[in-house]
Amino acid sequence: MRYFSIKKTGASTAHAWRVLPVVCIVFLLTAFRSGESASMKIVSVNGTMSEIICSLGLESSLVGIDVTSTYPASLDKVAKIGHNRSVSSEGIVALAPSLVVGMQNDLKPTIIEQLTSSNIKTKLFTQDLSIEGTKKLITEAGVYFNQPAKAAALIAQLDKDIASVKKPSVKKKVLFIYARGAGSMMVSGTGTSVDKIIQLSGGQNAVTSFVDYKPLTAEALLAANPDVILLFDSGLESVGGVEGLLKVQGIAQTNAGKNKKIVTMDGQLLTGFGPRLGKAMIDLSSKLQ
Repeated sequence: MRYFSIKKTGASTAHAWRVLPVVCIVFLLTAFRSGESASMKIVSVNGTMSEIICSLGLESSLVGIDVTSTYPASLDKVAKIGHNRSVSSEGIVALAPSLVVGMQNDLKPTIIEQLTSSNIKTKLFTQDLSIEGTKKLITEAGVYFNQPAKAAALIAQLDKDIASVKKPSVKKKVLFIYARGAGSMMVSGTGTSVDKIIQLSGGQNAVTSFVDYKPLTAEALLAANPDVILLFDSGLESVGGVEGLLKVQGIAQTNAGKNKKIVTMDGQLLTGFGPRLGKAMIDLSSKLQ
């Protein structure tokens, strides 16, 4: 058996013995926090946060998710709590989590109060719908869950993806339609996540006269006259595909309708502004060519 000894060298030896306890404490605290993160029982009420948590290597800590948490596909096995807009504290408490994670405004104040009274912590992050905002969100999540190295790796990949985006040479007017069947269709104005991703991908929103969403009308369609109509995959399916959409009053008369320039993307990928933001930009920019 080999033994190691520290040779006495005066002041340097004294300094080493003073520093050693500090190093040990830092090491133990780091190890404790890593173990603490791994042992958390987390309910996520936001699809983007669920994706970030999984990307940080903590998917096994998720005991409940909302319906927007669709990526990665393995989350399909995790218990669902419904949509964050209509979630009940009882449904969350029943899963006995130690932490509920989401974005600001995802949970009503009354829900937060009820969770707090049940000794369940909540952590609501702030999301800015931009490239820098996405990096900041990932960094903050990495710090909170004690996974800074993994967060840095996610940002490095995000930068690499964004560098690969090939924007169209001409900015086309893009109209996003949120559809849940032909009888329930809304169009995106400014300030939405779709508005932001369209701009980042080299397009321009065909509707700039209002903020947020408004019901689709034939008059609005003709006024916007988009070059491209964008929907979620599930949205186009809900109206009967391209042919079904062209039967909606006003669609066929637009440039997009005449040229059948109708494109779709996965909802969470398109609007999430999470680790796959660069991939969403690559996908959408290629479809706007």
